[in-house]
Amino acid sequence: MTKSDSIYTLNFGLVCLSSLFFSASFNMLIPELPTYLSGLGGEKYIGLIIALFTLTAGISRPFSGKLTDSVGRKPVILIGAAVCVLCGFLYPILTSVAGFLFLRLLHGFSTGFSPTAIAAYVSDIIPAKKWGEALGVQSLSFSLGLALGPAIGSSIKLYYSFDVLFYSSSLMALLSIVLVSRLKETFPTKQKFSSSILKLKSNEIIAKEALPPALVTLLSFLSFGIILTLIPVWTNHLGAVNKGLFFVVFTIASLFVRLIAGKLSDKYSRTLVINIGLVFLFISLILMGLLQTLSGLMIGAVVYGLGMGMVSPSLNAWTVDLSNPETKGKAIATMFIALEIGIGGGALLSGWYYQNDISRIPVIFYACSVMIFSALFYVIVVYRKR
Repeated sequence: MTKSDSIYTLNFGLVCLSSLFFSASFNMLIPELPTYLSGLGGEKYIGLIIALFTLTAGISRPFSGKLTDSVGRKPVILIGAAVCVLCGFLYPILTSVAGFLFLRLLHGFSTGFSPTAIAAYVSDIIPAKKWGEALGVQSLSFSLGLALGPAIGSSIKLYYSFDVLFYSSSLMALLSIVLVSRLKETFPTKQKFSSSILKLKSNEIIAKEALPPALVTLLSFLSFGIILTLIPVWTNHLGAVNKGLFFVVFTIASLFVRLIAGKLSDKYSRTLVINIGLVFLFISLILMGLLQTLSGLMIGAVVYGLGMGMVSPSLNAWTVDLSNPETKGKAIATMFIALEIGIGGGALLSGWYYQNDISRIPVIFYACSVMIFSALFYVIVVYRKR
């Protein structure tokens, strides 16, 4: 750190850039996977595209948390990126519906590992008084991958093929690994890996101190599971050629607000910024249900991006605030377990209700807005009383 405690160091820049490529590597597949699965004869399994991915991501979180707090941050980051490299090469080989669903399970291990260790790494190299700002910048990098990935992926599929798309995904993940390889390990008491580390005790799975932000994360990210599953279909229905358009608009809207929200949460209150963000999320889902045009969807994307730009980094910083310094990885993993349950649950339930009936999508948006409102009620009423 410099004398002014600037967050912008070489290591921080590398981890943010690595996070961007990592995010882009698996998100670039999302808009085209429903079409790909339908081509294999698996239309009825569209809801599983995201649900299976998040299932293994959630299952692996306790292990990634323990490994982050034992063998170190860097190895765990590398494991997640390596899974993305492997899966990109396997999609063109396993071309049955069963093979595809198996790969979605395997692919989920990537986000079960890397994001946990990345958040811990950032909190290691940044002073506590700037965690909100730093995690905001890091989540901004991840979100850039979320925006650029689908747009690039849809363009690759438009001009080339699914196989080229899958190999490009591997390349993105490989670039992430190259950048991480330059990072210095920050965990001071790292151990050598042994199989005994993977044996989890009951008190090593969930960090109780992180349950409040975890609950809000679960309720908030139900909406994201729905969006990942249905927005490509809804965007196409409304006349957009590029199915990644929503994600581009959503991320652009969230870019600068992430920087501002992180600083505000450092200066004032994590929960204040979270509450404002939840209000934006609530409004966005109502708008997406009511305004059933492409321009209306883009308005919803802007408002949704503003909401997520406030909620996401503030939840990360709130989790780190409440964590035990010696088991920071477990606390972050707890929050991410809730995130995976939210995304997976949103994807599974929306896919189950959708059943290729486009008229049901607005109803799903309205139902999800109720979940957002319940998160807002929890923070304002229940948590405040505690």
